[in-house]
Amino acid sequence: MSTEQQLDSWIDAHFDEEVRFLQELVRVPTDSPPGNNAPHAERTAELLAAMGLDAEKHAVPADEVQAAGLESITNLILRRAYGPGGKTIALNAHGDVVPPGEGWTHDPYGGEVVDGKIYGRATAVSKSDIASFTFAIRALESLGAKLAGGVELHVTYDEEYGGEVGPDWLLKKGLTKPDLMIAAGFSYQVVVAHNGCLQLEVTVHGDMAHAAIPDSGTDALQGATHILNALYALNADYLKVTSNVEGITHPYLNVGLISGGTNTNVIPGKVVLKVDRRMIPEEDPAEVEAALRRTIEQAAASFQPPRGGRELKVEVRRMLLARAMKPLAGNQPLVQAIQKHGQAVFGEAIPAVGTPLYTDVRLYVERGIPGVIYGAGPRTVRESNAKRADEHLQLDDLKRATKVIARTLLDLLQPA
Repeated sequence: MSTEQQLDSWIDAHFDEEVRFLQELVRVPTDSPPGNNAPHAERTAELLAAMGLDAEKHAVPADEVQAAGLESITNLILRRAYGPGGKTIALNAHGDVVPPGEGWTHDPYGGEVVDGKIYGRATAVSKSDIASFTFAIRALESLGAKLAGGVELHVTYDEEYGGEVGPDWLLKKGLTKPDLMIAAGFSYQVVVAHNGCLQLEVTVHGDMAHAAIPDSGTDALQGATHILNALYALNADYLKVTSNVEGITHPYLNVGLISGGTNTNVIPGKVVLKVDRRMIPEEDPAEVEAALRRTIEQAAASFQPPRGGRELKVEVRRMLLARAMKPLAGNQPLVQAIQKHGQAVFGEAIPAVGTPLYTDVRLYVERGIPGVIYGAGPRTVRESNAKRADEHLQLDDLKRATKVIARTLLDLLQPA
């Protein structure tokens, strides 16, 4: 039996245990907001310890967590050193998720298994990869083979908020400096580039008034609508800006959250818009932000308040700037190993592409650490219902991704 077959056999024999591990991860909520994620880290560390894998717990100071808009974060690092020489490979998966929202037919925290699928928030993104990475490491170590280098599993908890108190915090503190890294993914493809993301909070101030005499105030919601129309009109122009990266098309703008007003019978005095602007790798984030701010400023200036009414006042605050991931030349060993073993395990070619999403991997790549995105999931993001109701994962895809990661680690950690 080849070493690859031995890895596969170990994963097959322990797969029920892997599914139970994933169910336990899903059953501890990590919705962000509110972002009270330290309890999940404690539970994950407890589950790892029961397998003989002791993870370091790195609690982020409360003031830093709260400044990021979250409640509690403890990041985990599991270090496995195998032999002198060789490279250290980091495997990063995030435990935080968006809230479940409406429309579920399965318990979002149940981890139910139905017809070969596991349902629940983060079954696709990305608690599944905490499971696949963990069991790939265990499969690798079951061989007792002579290896060089080591593996680190990073479990972090603020990917949804940009990664500044997750991977970025670990890297800034000097707690890790891997040579290569694989970040959680959710499709058959190996992703070598991704979009950037700029998020802005736009606060529109009008002049609150009684609804019976609306002309005595300035309606902040009408002003916000005027600004919204100007922002959404940009999407027509963005269609003309195309990326050269396969899998990435064009920039896009979305307003994902609107809040404001005090009561039904009151003209709103303040409305807040939260804007998400996806940037293709070819764009300059500073230019994108400056252009958005100009659009907002011009739209506010062109809004006509009632005669004698107060002019709109608009404040713009940057919430997030996640730069695009661009491929580093040193990522080729990762790409080649994943493609080779992916084709062997899945029986089809594994393309190397870009994705319109943004991820934590950019934080490693910005520091010169070559990385790719690869993890458990279907052929496309859409098939997984990621960030939608009834998010789920085919268990066969989880098993196969675990095998690909284990085989890839074996290749990359061979002694010279």
